[in-house]
Amino acid sequence: MAQNSSAWAFACHVSHGDDGSACIVKHDTSGSQVVAVTQTHTTGASADRKPIFIGINKNDKALMMNAVNREISVLDALPIDAFAMYAYPDPDGSTHWYVHDGDKNGNDELNCGTSASSVMIVRNNGTSAELLKLICPGRGHHVVTFTAPTVAAPTVPSRAFISNLTDGTIAIVGNDPTDSATYLNIITSINLYDADKDKSAPGSIPNGAAPHGMVYSTVTAKIYNLNNGYNSIAVIDPLTNSIVSTIPLPFSSNLLLSPDARYALGKGVDRGTNLDHVIGKLSVVDLAKGAVASTIDLPDFYPSTYRFNPDGSKLYVTSATTGKGTQKDNVRKNVVLVFDATALPKLVLLKEIGVGVANCGRRPIAFLNGLVFVPNPTDGSVSIVNGDDDSVLETVVIGPGLVTDFNFSYWDGKLYGC
Repeated sequence: MAQNSSAWAFACHVSHGDDGSACIVKHDTSGSQVVAVTQTHTTGASADRKPIFIGINKNDKALMMNAVNREISVLDALPIDAFAMYAYPDPDGSTHWYVHDGDKNGNDELNCGTSASSVMIVRNNGTSAELLKLICPGRGHHVVTFTAPTVAAPTVPSRAFISNLTDGTIAIVGNDPTDSATYLNIITSINLYDADKDKSAPGSIPNGAAPHGMVYSTVTAKIYNLNNGYNSIAVIDPLTNSIVSTIPLPFSSNLLLSPDARYALGKGVDRGTNLDHVIGKLSVVDLAKGAVASTIDLPDFYPSTYRFNPDGSKLYVTSATTGKGTQKDNVRKNVVLVFDATALPKLVLLKEIGVGVANCGRRPIAFLNGLVFVPNPTDGSVSIVNGDDDSVLETVVIGPGLVTDFNFSYWDGKLYGC
């Protein structure tokens, strides 16, 4: 039973345009309190040289990476212009893969020149952090997924697959610490060019694949990469690093693996059918059959973030904002949808949770101690939801509203979500 009187804490970073702040929300028997991380003045650095917020350590101190020399420091005060970078937790439980989108051309010129944007692998050392390696896998936004041997597929290697949005490629990186020749090195890459979908020259890089969304299923021992530009999923064999088939999937911008690894869920939105109303889309792909099993429409709802709860019984989908004019005005900005994950491949709605407003494009979600944490960026608050009955227990104000970007800190490994 989720109890709001139990002790818990989470850390987050919020941005208001060029400036940001971090705080820790703590709860015990006396109630909830918000502890702001001490801030110092802006560094005045250019966009590619701003300090990077890594997380909050176990002593409630901020960890920051210097973008120029890549040194990581434990700080008593966090620069106002420090920014949070999205990270993928490694299955080893101690490292995070931080992904850099690059500039408008998809390049991190400071670290990778004009050929790529960076990925930084950082180890959690408890009170401090260590940069293990910086790699330049390709240009544009990255998604990372991991493979490893299992009883059912013992020959699948331990590797990280990193998609490159601007290039339309996937870089394959060794992730076995016992293999010094390949560990954290780029082994090879996959060109996602599809001759049936692309009008550019055969094998072009960049191409129109626009990969964004990738999962690995232990049920099929295959990787599923969503190519937004082609409205399809490329099925990849990690033993041969080759595309073995494709699955059509329109109106999806990401993929989420079900807890049993049997299904991949796509989320997206139709902005073109009705100029006054967007239509959110949720699709379930049966990976064993290689086909879409179900799709539902969500009128006036933009599915921002979707995650299964820790025990895999429910799927939570947060609302945010998209569209223009009347479309944007009509979008529901203050609800979370809860689906019965045990009914997959059917999508059965259990409840709509009324929360605060997200008049922005992204609203993440996190889970801890039987609770669900839902930020309300426009209101500058976080709704705390009982994970048993999905009732809102309280809403905690964390600071000024009109937040442009909200990020939970998963550095300590306790929070579950995205």
